[in-house]
Order: sequence, then structure tokens, then C-alpha cells
Amino acid sequence: MLQTRLNWLSQGASADLVRRGLRGIEKESLRVTMDGELAQSPHPPQLGAALTHPYLTTDYSEALLEFVTQPFSSNRETLQFLSDLHGAVHRALDDELLWPASMPCIVDPDKIPIADYGPANSGLLRAVYRRGLGFRYGRAMQAIAGAHFNYSLPAVFWPAYRDWRESTEPLQQFKSAELMGLVRNYRRCAWLVIYLFGESPAFCKSFRPEGHALLSELDAATWYAPFATSLRMSDMGYRNKYQARLGISANSLPEYLAGLRSALTTIDPHYERIGVAVDGEYRQLNANVLQLENEYYSSVRPKPAPGTVRPATALERNGVEYVEIRSLDLNIREPVGIGQAQMRFLEALLLFCLLADSPPIAQSEQREIDARELAIARLGRMPGLTTTRLGRETRVADWAFELVDGIAGVAALLDDGDQAYAAAVQLCRDAVRDPDLTPSARLLADLKATGASFFEYALESARSKRDYFLALPFDGEKERFLADTASHSAAEARALEHDTAETFDEYQRRYFELG
Repeated sequence: MLQTRLNWLSQGASADLVRRGLRGIEKESLRVTMDGELAQSPHPPQLGAALTHPYLTTDYSEALLEFVTQPFSSNRETLQFLSDLHGAVHRALDDELLWPASMPCIVDPDKIPIADYGPANSGLLRAVYRRGLGFRYGRAMQAIAGAHFNYSLPAVFWPAYRDWRESTEPLQQFKSAELMGLVRNYRRCAWLVIYLFGESPAFCKSFRPEGHALLSELDAATWYAPFATSLRMSDMGYRNKYQARLGISANSLPEYLAGLRSALTTIDPHYERIGVAVDGEYRQLNANVLQLENEYYSSVRPKPAPGTVRPATALERNGVEYVEIRSLDLNIREPVGIGQAQMRFLEALLLFCLLADSPPIAQSEQREIDARELAIARLGRMPGLTTTRLGRETRVADWAFELVDGIAGVAALLDDGDQAYAAAVQLCRDAVRDPDLTPSARLLADLKATGASFFEYALESARSKRDYFLALPFDGEKERFLADTASHSAAEARALEHDTAETFDEYQRRYFELG
């Protein structure tokens, strides 16, 4: 079926139908002092208001910057915009650096400041939500950083594809169903992304002083797991026992929304014991399994077009517009944390996930998926590693080669004469053949070769990236654009702060009632 669809695009239709889809990046980085301590300073005012700035905001912590690109139709434009944002931030930082790794710098959980969005009700909602995350999962986990890759196909693809499939569904319904098929297949393939791009096999002991059965001591300051690819994506990172039981189905958009809404409206006894408002202060927005949709930590999310209503409501009304890939560690070797070759491979992978058959995922297969992701995160480079695939044991490397071969067919379709996509897939094939070529293995090799601790290695990288961006010429027009955006965001935030028509309790009640 995949080959039939590729043939249609390459012969009967046009590869231009799938080239130049929109892609965007969301990338997090901790602000740290020049000595590598977590910054305790407020969000730099030169960057505008984190509450309202469309491209520069904060995630959990006041020190955890989030860079958000516009959607572009080429990787070059996307990375250039992300680079411009980094240049602006480095110029605004006062004796601070951006931590380049997913696993954090030296951290004291009691000294991780929660993001402050000001007194506006919308800002208080964000802050209380983050306070709840700290109570639920611990503040240290919220200091982990990563990158998200957002992708949508060109608009011209969908009517042509629907006609070729001879579907009579309304276009948006057809598009949503197909994108949910992509989501299912990405769930099946997410382990490959963790293997190929995971870059967190080690971390500073301050993050987890007590250690773990999987960890060994690399040096007096560093824990590592010899065969790990992404401890960020393991049970020492984002994966936690409370969300592991959610089991939100992606077999259709209605099923996905039903599972999400159930988690958003079902009280969890564990969270209920934390309390919601205690001694006059909110500890969390509510005691439900999920406070908000964004609390659902998954490797991929179906996303609606941006709007003013809550994500679940927007998905129900308008369907799926794009997908958000969430299983990417920061690439320490790239100035902005992600590179063109990665983006090309991800684009080809996502198109592969769309065009390949995507049957429903039974609960038994979802259990396999969850176990596989954890195993690859913890032990992905172990020689001879096997996994369960639809009830049968299979070698991880054999399955990886099978997937890469299928993705290569899509890459050939995306290439427009320069073979850049084919080259990106070949790099990944080489990393499957030789695990020492993976980012996780290369990081450990660097640590051992230099004798540096993880902290020392990442700090030196942070300093070199600061020097790199400060040395780059900054285009005057771009500088004015970002300065104007920051100024506008600050004015917008002030206007929201002066809107006192509702109390926070009234605002929150309306927010949850109206969706």
C-alpha cells in the first residue's frame, strides 16, 4: 500500500503535493549563570512579556526559555528564524548562558523558580498550572529541556489525496482521520527517533543524587547508563507512573478526545490529597488526572489550528491541522539544538507514517509500544537488543533497517535534485548499523576522551555557543522586528493586567466551562 501511494505521488500526481509542507520548532533552554548555576533572575525584560510574546516565552520555570518559530515551508527558513531568536536572546542576557543539553545543569529542586507571567488572570492560570506540575511530578523533572517538531502537509495535498482515495468524507473529516493514522504510526515508530536522536545518556548527579539501579558513576559528578540513548525519555525523565496508565487511544479523533476529556474531568485520589486551594493559595488548578491538555506527555500530539478556545474544543470543532513531535532531545552539537539533517529525516518519517497502512492500536500493542520506548531510552544501544512486535520477539536493529528502508522511499520523493533527504536517511542507516555513531554514544565517547564531567562538558558548550551567536552579524530589519514584537507583547500584557472585570476564580470557572 505504501508503494502504491508513493507511485501515485511520483507518477500519477506530483511530488510537489507533499514538498514544502509547513514545519516549525519549539525549543527549550535553561538560562544559567556563567558558572553553570540555574539562573534565579526574572525573564529578561528586553525579550518582552513571556505571557504574550509569540516566539519567546517560558515553560515550567522562569529560567526555562522556550523558543517558538513561525511555520515555514523550508527547513532553512525555520532554522534561520530559530537562529535569529537565539541571537536576540544572547544579546539580551546579562552574564548568562543557555544550557545546551536536555538534562539540566546543577539544580536544587527547592531553588527552581516557577515561571511568573504577571497578575493577569491568564498569567495566573499558567502559573498555577505549573505549580501543580511541581506538586505532581517534582520540580526537577520540569527543568528538563527538549525540542518539538511541528509539521503539516501542504494544503493542496488533501483534496487531491481524498480524490485519489475515492473518499466521500468532508475534507476536514478526511484530513483528521488520515492525520490520526499518522499519529498511530508515529507511536509505533517513536522508539526509532529516541534511538537515532536521543542525546541524554548521562546527567549531573545533582539532578538525581540518590542514583538509580540503571546508573553507573562516570566520575564524581556524573551518572550515566552505558547503553542509554535518552534518559530524558525514560522513567528518570518525563515518563512517570501516573501518566503511564492513561491509555488515551489514537484510533480515531473522537476516541482520542473522549480519552483526553475523561482525564481532564476525572479526579485522581493522589492529586486530590495534594489539595487545590490550601490556606488561600492554589497548589494546582484542579485535582483531575490532567489539569490541562498540555499536561498529557506523549511522543506525538494531534493539534488544531491556533485559536482562542481550548485545544480539545478546537480539535472537536475544526479537526486536526498538524502534528507535534515531542520525543526529541536537544542536539548539543547544533547551535540551536536541532539540525537540517534531523528535520529532513523527521519530515520523511512523518510522511511515511501518513502513507503507510495504519490499523487501529489494540491495548496489547499499546503496552508493547510503551515498553519499547522505555527499553530503547534506557538500553537502546545494547548489542543484540530485542523487542516485542505484535506478540513476536524481533531484533531492534532488523526492525530499524526495515523502517529506514521504507523512509528512504519517501525521502526520494521529497528530494528535488540535491539528494539531501536521501543523505539524511543514510546518516540514520549508518547509525543503525553502528550504534557508536548515535548522538548518545558520541556524547559518552567525548566525556570519556576529554575526562570532563557532564556538567563541565555542557558548560563549555554553552560558552562556545554564546560566543558563536554574539559574533554573528545581526540583520537590522530582523532586530527591529524582534524589538517591535517584544514591545508589543509587553503592551499587550499590561493591558491584560489592567483588565479587572473578573476575579481569578471567576476567570478560571469561565475558562473551564466554556472550553
